[in-house]
Amino acid sequence: MVKPAFSHVTQWVFDLDNTLYPPHMRLFDQIEVLMTEYVMRALGVDKTRADHLRSHYWRQYGTTLAGLMAEHDVDPEPYLHSVHQVDMTHMEPDAELAAHIRALPGRRIVYTNGSAPYAERVLEARGLNGLFDAVYGVEHAGYRPKPERVAFEAIFLHDGIDAKRAAMFEDDPRNLAAPHEMGMRTVHVAPERHDAEHIHHHTDDLTGFLGRLV
Repeated sequence: MVKPAFSHVTQWVFDLDNTLYPPHMRLFDQIEVLMTEYVMRALGVDKTRADHLRSHYWRQYGTTLAGLMAEHDVDPEPYLHSVHQVDMTHMEPDAELAAHIRALPGRRIVYTNGSAPYAERVLEARGLNGLFDAVYGVEHAGYRPKPERVAFEAIFLHDGIDAKRAAMFEDDPRNLAAPHEMGMRTVHVAPERHDAEHIHHHTDDLTGFLGRLV
């Protein structure tokens, strides 16, 4: 049974993209296109080079934005606004997921490497708005991205999260290493299992997983 492993948890931290909506909705595909276009404009490179840099910076720095800031001194605010201008008309509300999140005992927050205004739009499109006590974007961590531990520490200090009484739900396995080190219960939410010591649980169905907890 999974439920006893969460009996101590009173603080619930959720990633956004490909976590609070399933990958088949392909919202992040739009964002990747917009990121590549932004890199082309900002750096004056062609699409092939821009696409390479987008991916390279994501792997090396945690986000494309972090790489652009570190290596090209790109202003983060225009970037975040531009790359999150995505179409959400195809997004589907999930009443069952909403009910399970609402039933979780304690404090619930969203923490994304995207921006908070973008996260709010996604939550509304998924019928999850009003369920979380706070929504944090990369801007709230001084633009330091997950998986950097200092980014988690900044958000958790601001929110008052006690890692030893908290759980983290995240699709990128890299972003569960620091929470695990800090004492959190970690849940990898993705179609494919990623076995690692810093991952306590895996699920390809967040709605079903939360249903087993509540």
